[in-house]
Amino acid sequence: MSNEIEIGRGKRGRQAYTFDDIAVVPSRRTRDPEEVSTAWQIDAYQFELPIMAAPMDSVMSPATAVELGRLGGLGVLDLEGLWTRYDNPEPLLAEIAALPEGQATARMQQIYAEPVKPELIAARLREIRDAGVVVAGALSPQRTQEHYETVIAAGVDLFVIRGTTVSAEHVSSKHEPLNLKRFIYELDVPVVVGGASTYTAALHLMRTGAAGVLVGFGGGAAATTRQALGIHAPMATAVADVTEARRDYLDESGGRYVHVIADGGVGRSGDIVKAVAMGADAVMLGSALARADQAPGGGWHWGSEAHHPELPRGERVHVGVAGTMEHILFGPSRIADGTVNLVGALRRAMATTGYSDLKEFQRVEVVVSPYIPR
Repeated sequence: MSNEIEIGRGKRGRQAYTFDDIAVVPSRRTRDPEEVSTAWQIDAYQFELPIMAAPMDSVMSPATAVELGRLGGLGVLDLEGLWTRYDNPEPLLAEIAALPEGQATARMQQIYAEPVKPELIAARLREIRDAGVVVAGALSPQRTQEHYETVIAAGVDLFVIRGTTVSAEHVSSKHEPLNLKRFIYELDVPVVVGGASTYTAALHLMRTGAAGVLVGFGGGAAATTRQALGIHAPMATAVADVTEARRDYLDESGGRYVHVIADGGVGRSGDIVKAVAMGADAVMLGSALARADQAPGGGWHWGSEAHHPELPRGERVHVGVAGTMEHILFGPSRIADGTVNLVGALRRAMATTGYSDLKEFQRVEVVVSPYIPR
């Protein structure tokens, strides 16, 4: 490919770009921010905001999932988190937030050793359903076979299979791998699956019948996958590659549209803008919503990789508290760093470039312009 560079005599590699490496270009037209639509629809479900909350204990409780749903987004509850392991996880969440730096990982491994309880999966999902918002829960590929019947019986509207990386061709001589194609075919609910970060991996996931593909691999604020495994997917390139897979699958399938959701490296409002500009239909937010004062992490943020029993690939990070979830999404902002009024910033970027909805904005011109922090 034209952007391959020689790393050494025996190895070449593609030049890949993060969201920080690109910028959106203004066009000849502008419009009023109030006349811009940020609405997004997946399957039969319509949302005012193209925002899914990451299924992470520091971000989502049943209460915050309900709040995000009320505000127009989609909360996704981690069905392998503390809410499905303990009747009352709040003291443990407070303990994790208060742990000294050097003790956090070991203590989190102990806390998360408690088994997931099917009756708690059902109870937490019922709590969200009773509030009248769209119900979404997530399992890892390893736990999906074990718990999905409980999840479906409890009544999810959208089911998320989320791992650091998810493939349609997992190879194992010890365990019967999850047959994604058969599994998705047998379910009555739309399934969002990922992460994937390459054209080929995403195309294979689309062929399983997934309604949406999560794009990302270890790019989140709390992930240390690059340091632990040496694996990383610069997000601007990854989203663009998966968007191309969607375009080709649309032709191949005779018109079946699969949603692309940027999951990783989307910490500030400018990242949301650039994710959509690269072709994403929506974004999955972790650290950005962990800053809400209702977030269960109490100003700290961590993912499931942070307490893996054998090889932690994440850490607990301090993100602070920026305001209520409504304030973080809609402002007004008193700071200029892109952490507050995320939706207002997306609206203004679309208005400044003259686009009226998200599908149109995916066609905006971008340039490679590496950002140098001041």
